[in-house]
Amino acid sequence: RFSLLIPFCQKVSLPFQITPMMASFRLVVSFLLLAAGAVLMPHRAHGFVTPGRSSVSVSLSSSTSSTTSGQKLLSVTLEKPLGMILEECQEGQPCGVYVLELAEEGSAADSEWKDQLVGLTLAKVMGQDVTALDFDAVMEQLISAPSPVSLEFVVDADTGEDAPAVKEFEIGTTVTIKVLEENDNKETVIVAKVGDNLRKTLLENNVEVYKGLKKKLGNCGGGGQCTFCAADFVESEGWLERSDYEDQKLKNYPTARLTCLNNIQGPATIRL
Repeated sequence: RFSLLIPFCQKVSLPFQITPMMASFRLVVSFLLLAAGAVLMPHRAHGFVTPGRSSVSVSLSSSTSSTTSGQKLLSVTLEKPLGMILEECQEGQPCGVYVLELAEEGSAADSEWKDQLVGLTLAKVMGQDVTALDFDAVMEQLISAPSPVSLEFVVDADTGEDAPAVKEFEIGTTVTIKVLEENDNKETVIVAKVGDNLRKTLLENNVEVYKGLKKKLGNCGGGGQCTFCAADFVESEGWLERSDYEDQKLKNYPTARLTCLNNIQGPATIRL
């Protein structure tokens, strides 16, 4: 018996004579094992994805698609070596990897997407989701993938078009607040001014904000704690998105706002 990894300069006594053919086989297998070890042992903190050395041949195709979760994906096909330095999204956690930087030697740096790939999270390798894998598992997927390799990255859902600006009404502007009550069978129209507190305006116009004994006796008096003054916004113009605090307090009612915490920003139709 003999080891394939014995240094060639070391003399070893063997129970049989090694023929030239056996020596040649030993040399080839040892080289392959050492080469494989060099490829399959990336750095733990980040990976330099160059599973081979060859002339940089770029074969690039790309497209964008959306997932069921609303994420937008950028699909890119690149030849190996990729030349992407990857970092864990969360250290020590199976949360996938993102592109830390690009090396000049890889095909990614020669592609038209070189200015967009840095910072993107790798979503799929050859169609396989890798967002819930740890660093080593992602590296195994990349190394075992054929060349060219198909990759998908998570990108922002920004379409590149500017969102329409929210119309702003100056403080003191007269606007109309419509209040729907009694299963929308009753409508109260209030002429109000931008900047006035919505709850206070409703109460001053004899709108029954607190319905039922529990709300009448148990409300916090406009302190934003009880949520009893919440109103559902059916339509509005000029109103900014509600606060994070309201998102927490009214998480089951995505179109509702606390009237005590909102000053009037424009015309609106609300339901109490």
